[in-house]
Amino acid sequence: MASEAQAQADIKDFPSIFSLKGKVAVITGGSRGLGLHAASGLLQAGCSKVFITSRKAKACEEACAALNALPNRQPGAQAISVPADSSKVSEIERLVKEVEKHTDHVDILFANAGATWGASFDTHPPDAFSKVMDLNVKSVFYCIQKFAPLLERRASLEDPSRVVVTGSVAGINIGSLGANATYAYSASKAAVLHLTRNLAVELGPRHILCNGLAPGFFPTKMAAGLMELSGGTKSLAEATPNQRLGLPEDVAGTVVYLCSRASGHVNGDTIVLDGGSSLGRVKL
Repeated sequence: MASEAQAQADIKDFPSIFSLKGKVAVITGGSRGLGLHAASGLLQAGCSKVFITSRKAKACEEACAALNALPNRQPGAQAISVPADSSKVSEIERLVKEVEKHTDHVDILFANAGATWGASFDTHPPDAFSKVMDLNVKSVFYCIQKFAPLLERRASLEDPSRVVVTGSVAGINIGSLGANATYAYSASKAAVLHLTRNLAVELGPRHILCNGLAPGFFPTKMAAGLMELSGGTKSLAEATPNQRLGLPEDVAGTVVYLCSRASGHVNGDTIVLDGGSSLGRVKL
């Protein structure tokens, strides 16, 4: 008879705990930056289909071409381009219909599309504030709402579907201030992370787990301008406790974790990916 210690040590099928074999994923804002990093991780972790969507058709096609050239995909696995403007509910509804042409279910939704705007307190324009809040918060809600039926289709207690939402450390701490302050961005990221907590409670009983990411500085196109204004990549890396900025594998690995069996009891949480910067910056 096995000892109690042996029984406790025998974790069921541990070698596959991070496997996403056969899973279907949709990534908004997936043609570049964090979304593309996550897509690469999901595809290489075993997903059979990864739908890439963003406003620009050419960018989606180029991203899918790069993903479909990865050598570590499962046989037959593919990235599929579905351009759509997720700032519009009608476009989200069209996106769902386009995805349904290829699959009858979705296992993973990575709500990553977002925008930012920098301006001083005295000059911050109302239309920019509205645009950022609409895309970063309202569109995330409606994207999850419209995809919920597909996310529920094969979800179960033992194998729940996953929603991962991109927030930011600016939604937890203070964002950029001064001449290029990001008031709308910071407020939107605080809102979307709290929205994710609410959805975790709402959708958990429907076997859909919802969690957020709060990245710090990653060298992406959207962050490039603010990083330069904040001292540049070298200075920012040296001021970070672990002495570097975010890497593609940091996002890819975290998203794979949140979408795999390894995170089956994680719901309504926010994982901070900033190398410890939000705990206090290293003095130079």
